[in-house]
Amino acid sequence: MTDAPLVLGIETSCDETGVGIVRGHTLLADAVASSVDEHARFGGVVPEVASRAHLEAMVPTIERACETAGVALTDLDGIAVTSGPGLAGALLVGVASAKALSIALGKPLYGVNHLAAHVAVDQLEHGPLPEPCLAMLVSGGHSSLLLVEDVTTGVDPLGATIDDAAGEAFDKVARLLGLPFPGGPHIDRAAASGNAVAIDFPRGLTSRRDLERHRFDFSFSGLKTAVARWVETQQRAGATIDVADVAASFQEAVCDVLTRKALDAAATHGVEDILIGGGVAANSRLRAMAVERAAAKGLRVRVPRPGLCTDNGAMVAALGAELMQRGRAPSALDLPADSSQPVTTVVA
Repeated sequence: MTDAPLVLGIETSCDETGVGIVRGHTLLADAVASSVDEHARFGGVVPEVASRAHLEAMVPTIERACETAGVALTDLDGIAVTSGPGLAGALLVGVASAKALSIALGKPLYGVNHLAAHVAVDQLEHGPLPEPCLAMLVSGGHSSLLLVEDVTTGVDPLGATIDDAAGEAFDKVARLLGLPFPGGPHIDRAAASGNAVAIDFPRGLTSRRDLERHRFDFSFSGLKTAVARWVETQQRAGATIDVADVAASFQEAVCDVLTRKALDAAATHGVEDILIGGGVAANSRLRAMAVERAAAKGLRVRVPRPGLCTDNGAMVAALGAELMQRGRAPSALDLPADSSQPVTTVVA
């Protein structure tokens, strides 16, 4: 094996079958097969549908990734796979596939944490991670603040969502406004022509009393409910709903809370670099607000390009390659799929 290991990563924690291939910090292939269209008619991800879609897409997606990278499976130095957290059935498909490859090729297997992989993927675009750094991961299932000293040995959770994650709130508000699933991109586009201060929606867990117990935690359930009540009140009054204004005001509330708490956590822990990852990191307002507010405090912000923010195999391969480069022990072949795998467990 060369100093820069060639690693294939498999991601099946939710509704996207991702297979990525990296050599060290260089991305060679990022193949994704999404089943989002199959879930759209239900307004959310259906676990059994996702699992079956992964089964059908796995082999073709691996073949496409190898073809794009110009490598054969026998060229690989290691296999990495998301072992958790995520949907149990979906994770099982990826873990079983990775085990089969590991056994057939005689290559080490690394079962990695989905959230830690969202941190590691930034290396493919911006190089080695600053150590320490503060990671804010925002997606449909997670809204987390993490202190990252070394992404291969442990991640210290500072705060997390206590109810709806930010991405989940985007999906639910989009449904209220008659926008398609997934809601994030459609809210972002609608908000572009709206007035972000038209409606004063609440900022969850930001009162003095809340900050005493949940300083770095997030809550978006109340915000979602506030939007629903506002829309209902307008409809009862026979008023026209300005979708752009509602989207912009809702988006502003989410981004305000996320960036405010991230900056507070960075200052509290003496960290000068903030990394934003997860599907909601593709939101244009979140990116702009984070960069602007961080710059005002002399902090730096790193955000991967949108395609690397959503779930993908490249992020899993990136973490696997980093684990191999630093000589971390691989996983055993009885590696389980753990739907509630804690972020403190980087490699299972």
